Amino acid sequence: MSEQHKKNEKNFLIQGSILAIAGVITKLIGAFYRIPLLNIIGTEGNGYYSVAFSIYSVALMLTSYSLPLAVSKLVSARVAVGEYKNANKIFRGAMTFALLAGGIVSLLVFFGADFIATTIMHLDMSAYALRVLAPCILIVALLGVLRGFFQGMGSMIPTAISQVIEQIVNAVISIAGAYLLFNAGRAVGKTRGDKSFGPAYAAAGGTLGTVLGALSALIFVGFIFLAYHKVFKKKMKRDHSRKRESYRTVYKVLFVTIAPVILSATVYNISDFVDTALFNNVMAAQGFSKKEYASLLGIFQGQYSTMINVPLSISSALAASLVPSLVATVQTGNRKQVHNKINTVSRFNMLIAIPCAVGFITLAKPILNLLYFTQDNTTAARMLQMGALSVVFFCLSTVTNSVLQGLDDMMTPVKNAAISLVIHIVTLFLMLVVLKWNIYAVVLSKIIFSGAICILNAKALRDRIGYVQEKKKTFLIPTLASLIMGVIAIVIHLIFELFAGPYIATIIALLAAVAAYGVSIVALGGITEEELLGMPKGAALVTICRRLHLIRGEYK
Repeated sequence: MSEQHKKNEKNFLIQGSILAIAGVITKLIGAFYRIPLLNIIGTEGNGYYSVAFSIYSVALMLTSYSLPLAVSKLVSARVAVGEYKNANKIFRGAMTFALLAGGIVSLLVFFGADFIATTIMHLDMSAYALRVLAPCILIVALLGVLRGFFQGMGSMIPTAISQVIEQIVNAVISIAGAYLLFNAGRAVGKTRGDKSFGPAYAAAGGTLGTVLGALSALIFVGFIFLAYHKVFKKKMKRDHSRKRESYRTVYKVLFVTIAPVILSATVYNISDFVDTALFNNVMAAQGFSKKEYASLLGIFQGQYSTMINVPLSISSALAASLVPSLVATVQTGNRKQVHNKINTVSRFNMLIAIPCAVGFITLAKPILNLLYFTQDNTTAARMLQMGALSVVFFCLSTVTNSVLQGLDDMMTPVKNAAISLVIHIVTLFLMLVVLKWNIYAVVLSKIIFSGAICILNAKALRDRIGYVQEKKKTFLIPTLASLIMGVIAIVIHLIFELFAGPYIATIIALLAAVAAYGVSIVALGGITEEELLGMPKGAALVTICRRLHLIRGEYK
């Protein structure tokens, strides 16, 4: 492996780690602010909140979800060959698309909120939250283009910092908005004789944080872009390449790239929307009240999904950092380097996903009780234990989707996700209607959905580039290390619970779990010294491992 290639690999891991760390920070902020938010809006209000977000998520998929990936892919491909002027045209064309698509869909959601909430989702009170969210569709579309531009230029820092800013503002405004509007809704409810107005208004207040958080991130990244644009102009002046793309060509390339990504993302992520709509309608048909199934949905989204999304955010960050790097490597035509890059990100992904899944199985109730201490977490804990395996499948399928898209195979992820979605809907329907497994049917069907995508994507990668995922270091060693971690965590929790109480025991058990997994994964050979050095603060990690005699080499 050449020195330049090693340098590129190290930069790729560092950039991915930066985005992954930002993702963890934002998800932790999200997990913590959802605690007081859930206490304010209650499980019923969280059900309205969740329904509004499932619709909002579909709108984002149609307008902006594809933009960071598509823009980063197209910009990085042109920057790799020195075509900065063409890269600038890609950026301008994407901005035009964001304005048009984001603006139109925002208006449709705003004015169609009552019809969508009442007729499709069977929860009319969610219309208030949905209407507040509508302007955010345009904001996120513009933000996605700017983030994609910087990712295409090889920098994840603007995206990472803006994500943290976005989540901090989101947390503060969501809590304040929910509290203020809950009181306003309760006053309306008294006059109309319906107590649901309080939770519904509170849910709308909670979504206000999403809008202002995204707006804050857009302003921040916009300032960074204005500052960087002077440097980029100099690069465009030094661009002496003969190839000049017309705006007609740019829009065609954008459409060809964005359309499959939108289809893939929509099919891949629309399962939340389908789950919510199907669950609500089946529960209503089975005689459950709106308050009952809104509360179950609130537990699913408020506690279960919040926890599951923490490791998934890391996977999404790694996938985002992989695409520009993979596109540049594909340009060289070196299949071995392409395989190495896919293997690196997949392994790093599983090093995080597998212990998270085992942690959810072993410590689900204690973790939820620590975070949501005012709630009865029995149902949420059971969901988390049952659905833990989906963490591994969703993390892996997110990466393989990005790999296929980075290889210019845009339609295969769409086809695979569509097949998996059909399987998912059929199994969900059977579990809801025939087996009557209630909200647990939604949890279990997601395992089937994500697992099917993993299998189909693995086959596609093998057929396309002959790639077969290495198994020992990617799956077996992390699983063994995670099992060791799980046993130690349970024992530590049981011991300390007797003397220090459940909350202190949970904190100590989590710290012990992290330490046990770190030691186990290095001792079992799951990660090498060279790979440790490629991570942020890698030299310090190697020094610690040498002192503990976990890797060979004398401590210096």
